[in-house]
Amino acid sequence: MRAKTTEDRKLIEIFDPIAEALGLDIVRVRLMGSNKPDGARRLQVMAERKVDGDINVAQCARLSRAISAYMDEADPITGEYILEVSSPGIDRPLTRLKDFVTYEGLEARIELDRLAEGRKRFRGILAGIEDDHVAIDLEGEEETALMPFAWVVEAKLILTDELLKQGAEKAASRREAGEDEDEDDFDGGDDADDGVVANDDEDFDYEAFDDDDFDDEQDNEDDKDRTQ
Repeated sequence: MRAKTTEDRKLIEIFDPIAEALGLDIVRVRLMGSNKPDGARRLQVMAERKVDGDINVAQCARLSRAISAYMDEADPITGEYILEVSSPGIDRPLTRLKDFVTYEGLEARIELDRLAEGRKRFRGILAGIEDDHVAIDLEGEEETALMPFAWVVEAKLILTDELLKQGAEKAASRREAGEDEDEDDFDGGDDADDGVVANDDEDFDYEAFDDDDFDDEQDNEDDKDRTQ
């Protein structure tokens, strides 16, 4: 889930030790096509601090420079590309088994690569893990649902009031600590408050697994079928 393609997986193998040296974890890597004909490809790297799952603008900048230095020397990607290093965001993707423990109690959407009880898409409250299975409490279901983590192709938190509150608390903590003010030579531009190194690419497609990726009407039909 941290990677979708073979190319993504190879890049993660490269980026993991680079991030590790900076006290960071790579959450997800996506090398995507351009939004414009013959345009540069998009290399999106999401990262967070190992200690608390947060990250600030300065740390994004350091990781961006470290990755860029390696890429300039090793040149592992054919053709032009634009590098973007960012935080996972508030309604973040859940890409590792441990994420389902860290964000237990919050609402999430999960999509599988195969049918489970007649459906692929689920929405509910995360209930941790059991061995290598993800646990989720589904609305209207008495028993907690378990699904193999290996079946999960996409998962992300849903933007709820509780999640917004947690995000605001993290942002306040960063401001109090002055974390985003220790990178004098980095200009984050309009995205500085978001902890994003934007690379001046206004047309960047984050491929962020938005709510539109889920067909709620289909989910409702699935629920009806299960109750009949």
